[in-house]
Amino acid sequence: MQIVYKGENDPKVGKDVLSAMIPALAAQDPNFIYLDADLMSCIGTTKWAQANPDRAINCGIAEANMVGIAAGLSSVGFKPLVHTFGPFASRRCYDQAFLSGGYAKNPITIVGTDSGVTAAFNGGTHMPFEDMALYTAMPEATVLDVSDAAQFESVLQQVSDLPGVKYIRVPRKGFKKIYADGEQFEIGKGAVLKDGMDAVIFACGIMVAKALDAAATLEEEGISAAVVDLFTVKPLDAELVLSYAKKTGAVVTAENHNHIGGLTSAVTALLAAKLPTPVEYVAVEDVFGEVGPQDYLEKQFGLTAEHIVSQVKAVIARK
Repeated sequence: MQIVYKGENDPKVGKDVLSAMIPALAAQDPNFIYLDADLMSCIGTTKWAQANPDRAINCGIAEANMVGIAAGLSSVGFKPLVHTFGPFASRRCYDQAFLSGGYAKNPITIVGTDSGVTAAFNGGTHMPFEDMALYTAMPEATVLDVSDAAQFESVLQQVSDLPGVKYIRVPRKGFKKIYADGEQFEIGKGAVLKDGMDAVIFACGIMVAKALDAAATLEEEGISAAVVDLFTVKPLDAELVLSYAKKTGAVVTAENHNHIGGLTSAVTALLAAKLPTPVEYVAVEDVFGEVGPQDYLEKQFGLTAEHIVSQVKAVIARK
């Protein structure tokens, strides 16, 4: 796998990927259909949707109804992808996703943009820190937190054909560029970005870039930290987690999410059952979101490379 991370922004942002991939997926598969909750203009699909009214449905600001429609379409053979902002893709439509999607065995792909602190000035009402916890609690769901455009493109190529409910959380506006264009990722498998012997940082989403920055700082101080992108939070790559926990004896998780119910919970539950290991985390504490620019929010909630460095040192001290 080719890692190209230099701390630079990805020229493609989340909405660019969606606005290009949705028409491409529709062209590839006659059963693919796209539903949105009055946010087509926010992701650049308006013109394509207007030109293809049989492949795109604007359901209006009625997210629960949108997921119900998607489940109905799925039940007769369509492959629906629905999009809205993260809180509305999770909290507002959870019962419909759970019952009409998961329980009824109707495969649906749900994309929640502006996840976590990337909601920024939309504020606490639009800032989901609990979306992964909700979807990881859903039986047979697949939960993904993607870290750059190449990974997002690869995931979107695969999810329509997977069973169950698939939830993808993604920034709508900005990524750091981590992987070479065209890289392919296997859902359910982690990606090793850097090897290391003293500790391992398991990260997902926007925290992958920060984990790489932290590992570089630690390297300058003589500490060898591995970095693993666990973009599939469920099903977790248990084999990879256990192998690096055993190899390093010290684990730090990093996620743009409440520490309860997301990546941290998945990793610590696995290690508690299979390989007790010292663990620290970098994640949002038990708090609500707030309004502000993303860099302010990252510092406010401790989602920084500096915090990862501190937690790596803390967990190594516990070995």
